[in-house]
Amino acid sequence: MISVTELRAGTFFEDQGNTFQVISYEHIKMGRGSATIHVKVKNIKTGNSLEKSYINGAKVKSVSVLKRDLQFLYKDDANAYFMDPKTFEQIYIPLDLAEGHIFLKEGESFNLSFLEDEPLSLNLPQKMEFKVEETGPSIKGNSSTNVFKDAILENGFKTKVPLFINVGSKIKIDTKSGAYTEKA
Repeated sequence: MISVTELRAGTFFEDQGNTFQVISYEHIKMGRGSATIHVKVKNIKTGNSLEKSYINGAKVKSVSVLKRDLQFLYKDDANAYFMDPKTFEQIYIPLDLAEGHIFLKEGESFNLSFLEDEPLSLNLPQKMEFKVEETGPSIKGNSSTNVFKDAILENGFKTKVPLFINVGSKIKIDTKSGAYTEKA
């Protein structure tokens, strides 16, 4: 059992027979009363997000989650397929559990979380590098505001990039929001 004050983003726990992953955590203390813990969680089985509140001092059941680095092979309409580079065992994860699967690159290693032998989630790096395949003309010069143009990346993802980015440029993308972060 763990205290609800230890629940942080990414932590897995069990409550009322369901396994949850914490998305966000908030500790609220008002006046003389006891503190309240508000967490936004994702139900691992259903994929639904919900908010839960606990009183300070409450406990939930800890869940042991194993994280493994696996090589991405390919994906189809329903699943993403990975291979363990040590045992060559192939593992798949449903795309609805693989949030951010659009950013997967063939042959690269990615981290997956497992509950026993069942894959729970895909853990992407904060930023990933992609090549710009298609964009408007490059414009150089000073601008008083941040001006962006549309760009299509090598994986087919569409995002906004600054005016100085050209076709063939390598850029870094935030995998949570899909936004341009910097030139690589």
